[in-house]
Amino acid sequence: MKYYVSIDIGGTSIKYGIINEEAEIVTQGEMPTEAMQKGGSGIMEKAESIVSDYQKSYVLEGICISTAGMVDYKKGEIFYAAPLIPDYTGTRIKERMETRFQIPCEVENDVNCAGLAESISGAGKPYGICLCLTVGTGIGGCIVINQQVYHGFSNSACEVGYMKFGDEEFQSLGSSKILVRKIEEEKGLEPGSFNGKMVFEKAVEGDEVCIHRIDEMADILGKGIANICYVINPEAVILGGGIMAQKEYLQHRIREAMDRYLVSSIAQKTTLLFAKHKNDAGMLGAFYHYQNQRKKE
Repeated sequence: MKYYVSIDIGGTSIKYGIINEEAEIVTQGEMPTEAMQKGGSGIMEKAESIVSDYQKSYVLEGICISTAGMVDYKKGEIFYAAPLIPDYTGTRIKERMETRFQIPCEVENDVNCAGLAESISGAGKPYGICLCLTVGTGIGGCIVINQQVYHGFSNSACEVGYMKFGDEEFQSLGSSKILVRKIEEEKGLEPGSFNGKMVFEKAVEGDEVCIHRIDEMADILGKGIANICYVINPEAVILGGGIMAQKEYLQHRIREAMDRYLVSSIAQKTTLLFAKHKNDAGMLGAFYHYQNQRKKE
């Protein structure tokens, strides 16, 4: 059996584990990213320590990395990272890992990894063209066509969070972070008083502020999804991110919003799904990306 180390680098946490050649997660763990405190160099030290520790127990065939930031997947380096991860832009992950460990490494954007995982073995498996969105601190997007990520000319396809809604951006209106902040402000609460889970608990109990703000978010998401669907005409739209654990509450609201903004002939042929792999999507997608890249070489 062949084994691979897979590392999913997010702004808040780093998820990691061993995946075998059958795409089964053998063991896994998680640690805080400490992005603001450690910066890009600190993150790379954490990633290297993960690989080094696993090498004590496994003969590793390769290193599979999913990461926040805009990624040149051919070079395996970060060409843009938001201020959330200081000094990460320009990090040559592939080169650094291969130089130190002398085994192949492949690197891909985290949302692209999540989309790839859902398309190959998750909710989108039966569909040829999938639009995958992750809704969290921001909104990330990925287009997968026949189980291949569409990267665009400069590796920045489907950066949908930056789409303009008047003077605002899609992610500054429709993310779960904004949902929580609006509710805290409307209720006169201190920042950090609420979280996404509490918002939905209160809505189920009948809290009118929470109900209204969730409906508002669902409408924005539906409009954004519809606009993207008019351009790429996917078979399926797959929603992921922590807030999408609230599938029972959100699904019909987002579906209704999509139907309001899509002409019926397109709406009827566009399936709305929720992600299957959840927290494992990044690691699995990094493994699938690694396999795809090695087949090309």
